[in-house]
Amino acid sequence: MTRHLLHLSVLFSVVLLMCSAPAFAAAGSGEEEDKTGFIMHHVKDSHEWHFATFGHTHVTLPLPVIIYSKDRGLEVYSSKNFQNPDTHAFGKEYGHNGYYIDEHDHLKAEDKSRSFVELSITKNVAMLFLVILVVLYLMLSTAKYYKNNPNSPPKGIASFVEPIVIFVRDEIALPNIGPKYRKFTPYLLTIFAFIWIGNLMGLMPGAANLTGNIAVTATLAIFTLVVTNLSGNREYWKHIFATPGVPKAILPILVPVEILGAFITKPFALMVRLFVAITAGHIVILSFIGLIFVFESYAVGLASTVMVTFILLIELLVATIQAYVFTLFSAMYIGQAVAEHEHH
Repeated sequence: MTRHLLHLSVLFSVVLLMCSAPAFAAAGSGEEEDKTGFIMHHVKDSHEWHFATFGHTHVTLPLPVIIYSKDRGLEVYSSKNFQNPDTHAFGKEYGHNGYYIDEHDHLKAEDKSRSFVELSITKNVAMLFLVILVVLYLMLSTAKYYKNNPNSPPKGIASFVEPIVIFVRDEIALPNIGPKYRKFTPYLLTIFAFIWIGNLMGLMPGAANLTGNIAVTATLAIFTLVVTNLSGNREYWKHIFATPGVPKAILPILVPVEILGAFITKPFALMVRLFVAITAGHIVILSFIGLIFVFESYAVGLASTVMVTFILLIELLVATIQAYVFTLFSAMYIGQAVAEHEHH
């Protein structure tokens, strides 16, 4: 198994270097070249999906820019309309019908007094749809197999998905939630599969940094917050607003702390933990690759490639661990909310 993971990691490294190297060489303009600007460009969201650069040819997927304003209604453009084909850059001078994309890849109106709502399909949104399709395909294919072969051992995709389902059910949901675990297992399985697949796909060359986007991790944390608090029983809320066994003089201090923990601290920890772990991994990998073009040395290039391969191996493990940790803590929070306490 370790040998297969090593081969996969080496393949990722080679393809990443092949796809990225020409882009780094052409990243700057004039004498001063920005040889590390690609790092944050990868981490941030974008109105186009850039896969690779070969010489002066950019392999990109233009994405739809969707804008709604009261005076114009719904407008849909291709991000290609905002692009300068020579420099592969976005800027005010390349605006379209009163809009432009600035150097930070934010859509702006040329008329500063105009207001609009942006509903664009950005790179992270496109990646979100792709991850959802992969998860749906895996789960629906497995469900179809068991529906057609109820008494047969798992084969194909079902043999891959079944151990994941059993692991989430028996190792995460049951120990942390207790007798009511069946009700919450589908939710826990969904977030585990989504985060895990998103993490793994994010390591592929040209992929978007979906699970390293704080808006995505915040949304997942809010889902857990909602599920936890909507499922909370009487004992759970009593523990927050009138903690048993605590002197009444301490309650004015303790209750705000409990409320802060239930509604802010726990989801914030879920959000930040996943965001930081995934984003940091991407930045470290790309930083080592960037060293090759900063020092322009074969020795540094060889050392960086070895380090990238090693870090990619670790990132394959981190991708699974972070999906597990997020799901585990979600199960623990839900378990605390639905736990039945014996009264003597």
